[in-house]
Amino acid sequence: MQTANGTRPRAATIRLVRSALAAAVLIPAGCAPRYLISSSQQIPDLALPEIGVTQHVVLVSIDGLRPDAIGAFEARTLQRLVREGSYTFAATTILPSKTLPSHTSMLTGEPPDRHRVLWNSAATAATDSIELPTVFSVARTRGYRTVAFFSKSKFHLLQRPGTLDYSQAPGGWFGRWSSDRTVRDIEKYLDTARPNVLFAHLPDPDHAGHQSSWMSPAYGRAVIAADAAVARLLSAAERAYGAGTYSVIVTADHGGHGYDHGSDDPRDVTIPWIAWGRGVKPGQVITASIRTMDTASTVLWLLGLAEPTDWLGRPIVEAFEAQTAAVARTTGSTGF
Repeated sequence: MQTANGTRPRAATIRLVRSALAAAVLIPAGCAPRYLISSSQQIPDLALPEIGVTQHVVLVSIDGLRPDAIGAFEARTLQRLVREGSYTFAATTILPSKTLPSHTSMLTGEPPDRHRVLWNSAATAATDSIELPTVFSVARTRGYRTVAFFSKSKFHLLQRPGTLDYSQAPGGWFGRWSSDRTVRDIEKYLDTARPNVLFAHLPDPDHAGHQSSWMSPAYGRAVIAADAAVARLLSAAERAYGAGTYSVIVTADHGGHGYDHGSDDPRDVTIPWIAWGRGVKPGQVITASIRTMDTASTVLWLLGLAEPTDWLGRPIVEAFEAQTAAVARTTGSTGF
């Protein structure tokens, strides 16, 4: 049985969480994974907007993925999305080009001088949560269901109660799950739920880059592992939503060179940005300049929502068919 907004009963989600918690019972409390379920009473019972490109958006961030790695290591799933969708290999992230600051900009539509997240470790965090509007909080306030599958413990900062129907992240200061582990959990979740916004963080290339250097053979294997995880995620989304009914954005938080990242080196700040699925122009090279803040605005625009008025991000309308873009463009400001 499905509810009016396309979701299914949450019992299976609760079973998934209980199972994960049981597996973590031997882990010290301070290092245990963080699973968050928000009450359905915290979300308004609103009719979803009739305008917009889609009611289901899958946002995938591949940690540390350089655009040139997609071709260099023949990441076949990503190459297919590029052929069939709209893309640029010249999008840029923020400074510092680090995981947590970059993802915060990606999900809040704000640069670091506004969101103030300049650290990159739970051990050095200046706060426990981000109070700014996020893709999740704006969409959920308008009646959409939102979920996030984080693969690093530092993302606890973005697991704000009431903004996500479900989210998970590893425990500890430097906890990390593989892309395989994260996508396995997403597959289970999508067996019974139909979230409107699904965020997936895949960490493998970043880990390999730090261990063996960017563009090394080990990094290449990690890129292929992440690519395979994207293929599985799309298959799960196809089963859950149905063919042609959802839109996908695949991007990265940063690139890297040598054994690190974080600088203004083009290899650190240049990222891929790929749109695929419902409403997307096929085989389109995006000529517009794209910053990671634009990702947040594009997700909301796809859902028929305008971004908060003070966001610096803007929707990348160029990636989408003229007819669907014209319809979605008629939405008004959220007023957040």
